[in-house]
Amino acid sequence: MKLRKLLYPFSVLYDGVTRARNMAYDRGWKTSSIYDIPIICVGNLSVGGTGKSPMVEWLLSFLAAEYQVAVLSRGYGRTTKGYLEVAATNHAHEVGDEPLQIKRKYPEAIVAVCADRRTGIAKLRDRASMIILDDAFQHRKVKPSFTLLLTPYDDLFIDDQLLPAGNLREAGYNKRRADLIVVTKCPDPVPYAKLQEIQFRINLMPHQKIYFTRIAYHQQIHSKTETLPLEYLKGKSFTLVTGIAKPQPLVDFLNAQGFDFEHLRFPDHHRFSDADIKKIESKDLVLTSEKDFVRLKDRTEKFALYYLPIGLQVLNEQEPFFKETILEHIQGFKPTN
Repeated sequence: MKLRKLLYPFSVLYDGVTRARNMAYDRGWKTSSIYDIPIICVGNLSVGGTGKSPMVEWLLSFLAAEYQVAVLSRGYGRTTKGYLEVAATNHAHEVGDEPLQIKRKYPEAIVAVCADRRTGIAKLRDRASMIILDDAFQHRKVKPSFTLLLTPYDDLFIDDQLLPAGNLREAGYNKRRADLIVVTKCPDPVPYAKLQEIQFRINLMPHQKIYFTRIAYHQQIHSKTETLPLEYLKGKSFTLVTGIAKPQPLVDFLNAQGFDFEHLRFPDHHRFSDADIKKIESKDLVLTSEKDFVRLKDRTEKFALYYLPIGLQVLNEQEPFFKETILEHIQGFKPTN
């Protein structure tokens, strides 16, 4: 914490650079491409761990049945370059763990990776009726038709500072580019008064709405070959392996169940080495996150390797209104000439 305070002068410089870049787009000195199909951006102001993948999957859960949806991601951590369409048979190092996870859960959706979103959209626009951009809030070369800005309950962007003193990629006032603010990873329960306080502090603009969500853990664990009830872990000692940005909610959930486990924590998007795999394989029973399982399952033949799926739950019976807001945009979308 003290070190980060010492880095504050560099945050001031960083703010100057990002402010100048955004001003160039806001004033039209640099141009953003506009498209003739709905482009829904799911993004954040901070670095990692805001719950973008569960949000993309939640959108697909009700959009994929009615529309031909494409998901376009950068494919963080992949070893390949350029545009690549994701197949369920790909390996995580080829396309990134999150895009591969999404493709395997929603095979009917087109999932692609490309660092240049404009190139990716050009490849997809004739085959999809809409495109979801994963983690593209800072990609100003594209002007989305609708933007969801995610911020976690325990690390709100209004309480953070710019890099490197904090975790913000750009200043909080840039929230104005969003249509919806989504506060993710809320605890269960959370007082309604606290939600009102957060809404007041975020200070929505007239065109914005706010929704609150929490992580919903499934009651079953899965391996390559079987599905078991979560209760299977009761009375057993196991090892939790995570390589995600913020594993604490998962740790807290497992502790709340009274499970007995040790935690091997790796950095977000960690590329597991042979030594890491050997260490994991030495454990009798291993539980991991769904995203980590995508990377681990092709690296080991270990039978007792399970993952716990998660979903997204909208709080306070807001889900129908949240869905309606998205659908109203899609159904009312008019191409801009």
